[in-house]
Amino acid sequence: PIYQAAVKILSEKKAISEMTPDDMFDVIEENGRDGVDFITVHCGVNRESVAAVEAQGRVLGIVSRGGSMTANWMRCNSKENPLYEEYDRLLEIAHRYDMVLSLGDGLRPGAIHDATDQGQLMELIILGQLAARARDAGVQVMIEGPGHVPITEVEANIKLQKKLCQGAPFYVLGPLPTDIAPGYDHITSAIGGAIAGAAGADFLCYVTPAEHLRLPTLADVRDGVIAARIAAHIADIAKGVKGARERDRKMSECRKNFDWQGQVDLSIDPERTVALLEKSKSAQDEGCTMCGEFCAIKLGKR
Repeated sequence: PIYQAAVKILSEKKAISEMTPDDMFDVIEENGRDGVDFITVHCGVNRESVAAVEAQGRVLGIVSRGGSMTANWMRCNSKENPLYEEYDRLLEIAHRYDMVLSLGDGLRPGAIHDATDQGQLMELIILGQLAARARDAGVQVMIEGPGHVPITEVEANIKLQKKLCQGAPFYVLGPLPTDIAPGYDHITSAIGGAIAGAAGADFLCYVTPAEHLRLPTLADVRDGVIAARIAAHIADIAKGVKGARERDRKMSECRKNFDWQGQVDLSIDPERTVALLEKSKSAQDEGCTMCGEFCAIKLGKR
């Protein structure tokens, strides 16, 4: 809703810093009346957490749009974040319209160098406190998480969130374990997402190949969603989710029997599987064109 409030104030030829607390809460109220199921609110961006970011310093600063808008508003007005200061008002609206609060990580790291720093952790501590208050008020809540995190810190980030937020559902934006792969960030996101999911993350935000470069196309969105689904399936296997590993066993049986249609049906992206098969005569033969007559499975059956 902070974006909607910002667009509205800009359309009135005013600066974002001229928004009033009522402007912000009016949009949230409007979202509730419209039947919005959940909203992202950057309540953990407050004087204490912003000061922690500034004290330690960052390579990339604040990369969340909502977080940056909020910090800028606070700086220009020399006031506390209204969504933090008047959190009970937010809870009352959310409860009245049965809206889920997604407590946004406005201070998430946008570079692996900035991961797990004082600002990120201070915000997480605050979000844990706010999540408890939401539960007490009968409001459903989930927590947003990073972001850009080196692979060695992904599991620790999940464990920290679960501990500090009393097991609240955790929604991770990736995480991306490297910053050097523009054009391939759906892959970096899937790597981080699989590890995060296995460690206990509940909700993976997909990332497209266009991330950090431009607005995604429909094809980019599709590639991003498929990559996130692969990560989620890998995490399901790690967690022992019923049926996850069985699907892989069935795929292996189809490969053993050169059951091409079975492989298509079990694949995470049947459309792409068919497209690749149609470029060769694999679907009519025993063995694919990778090994031909030297197929290990075919030789093993002789």
